[in-house]
Amino acid sequence: MPTVALLLGYLLGSIPFGLVLTRLAGVGDIRQVGSGNIGATNVLRTGRKGLAAATLLLDAAKGALAVWLIAHWSPDDASLAAAGAFLGHCYPLWLRFRGGKGVATLMGIVLALYWPLGLIYAAVWLVLLAASRISSLAGMAAAVTAPIAAAGFGRYDLVLLLLALALIVLWKHGANIERLMTGTEPRVSSHG
Repeated sequence: MPTVALLLGYLLGSIPFGLVLTRLAGVGDIRQVGSGNIGATNVLRTGRKGLAAATLLLDAAKGALAVWLIAHWSPDDASLAAAGAFLGHCYPLWLRFRGGKGVATLMGIVLALYWPLGLIYAAVWLVLLAASRISSLAGMAAAVTAPIAAAGFGRYDLVLLLLALALIVLWKHGANIERLMTGTEPRVSSHG
């Protein structure tokens, strides 16, 4: 069942909710707005907070769903479903492999794999976002926290997977890291 787990995860993960929701709402192609990313932070740049929240929740849900579905039939393959969902979100075939940065999808995956880790992930993300108002910084910090927290909980079976996914999150945030270093990374607006 490993191939099925990976494929099902990939197919679920590759649903581009940010793109679908903005088109259905008449906003147009989210890839033509702001950073061009299909994730919740860029959807927020349209001024539609509800759409951004829905994108975040659905991106997290697809990661969690992939893990839960496979874990129900083949618990040993849940990590493969997680990897597939994450890769599907970041590199969807339908969008020429140009997807999101994986932060929300990774949160859903972490929650489904081991919920205490998911709570830590969400807490780090929310606290840093509230303190800095820099979405990329909060998301990267949460991703990096996941494998460390997994080791702290003694979930060594998850450490390598979460480390690999965190490294992809950092890779996808390359331009954000450069802007953070030069002090030009935009902040999330607290109004509007």
